[in-house]
Amino acid sequence: MINRKLRVVLAEDSVVLRDGMVELLEARGCEVPAAVGTAPELLAAVAEHRPCVAVVDIRMPPTHTDEGIRAAVEIRARTPEVGILVFSQHVETVWASRLLAEGAAGIGYLLKERVARTSEFVEALHRVADGGTALDPEVVTRLMRGVQRCRVDTLTPREREVLELMAQGHSNRSIAALLVVSERAVEKHVAAVFTKFDLRATETDNRRVKAVLTYLTESGS
Repeated sequence: MINRKLRVVLAEDSVVLRDGMVELLEARGCEVPAAVGTAPELLAAVAEHRPCVAVVDIRMPPTHTDEGIRAAVEIRARTPEVGILVFSQHVETVWASRLLAEGAAGIGYLLKERVARTSEFVEALHRVADGGTALDPEVVTRLMRGVQRCRVDTLTPREREVLELMAQGHSNRSIAALLVVSERAVEKHVAAVFTKFDLRATETDNRRVKAVLTYLTESGS
């Protein structure tokens, strides 16, 4: 529901951009209890305020490399109920894959230069807060590089059901409990999905992320 008030914690190292975003969000009815400029401050603010969503830039002090998205992964692990919206000029595929490794529910990743209207950004915040997904197509393309075009409609109904639950962040054990089947049966369905999507095991195996992204892309989720 777009009209409900969201509690948003904002992490952006540019003071001018940070202050401008706070004004825009508050004008759109959001509550911003904390707006910070470093990853440690972000972690502390999320722990204190328990927002609906944390908006996170990737490159923050002191090294301006990946401090922000590392913090996002940590927030996801500590407080999975808090939505994460990465808002950056950069696509960081390794850490983005880690962020999505437990499912895409409640995760967003938007590129600053591709958000044309404030309303788009606020809609994405609400979608993420409600457990949905907001991924820029360029981010998906970079994460899916090297993956052949797949068809979700080649899956059996049970395989698609398993994949949908994977996208929501459920583990194989959790999926087994929800579907009232054995964990071994779930493993077989997951393996079938990987095979049909031609996702081979690699040293940096992120087949689960790529399978979920394929599902999100083709199902329009």
